[in-house]
Amino acid sequence: MPGFLDRAKEQAQSALTQGKQKVDEVQQQRAGNDLLKKLGAAYYAERRGSGTAEATQQALSALEAHIATHGDSFLRG
Repeated sequence: MPGFLDRAKEQAQSALTQGKQKVDEVQQQRAGNDLLKKLGAAYYAERRGSGTAEATQQALSALEAHIATHGDSFLRG
């Protein structure tokens, strides 16, 4: 019986780890999407004359930092 409980515990730990990884991945994708949206809004505001090039550059830098850290998988949908 102890062998069965050990295997069940290992499987539960594995499932928990996989679940945490998936949650982290979803959170990173959401953060990337938010940064991309902010970049679009900053660019649009700049083109309309109500934004600045500095705001657009800051949004671009934030997005590039996110991509450097977490990759660009959120761009693929």
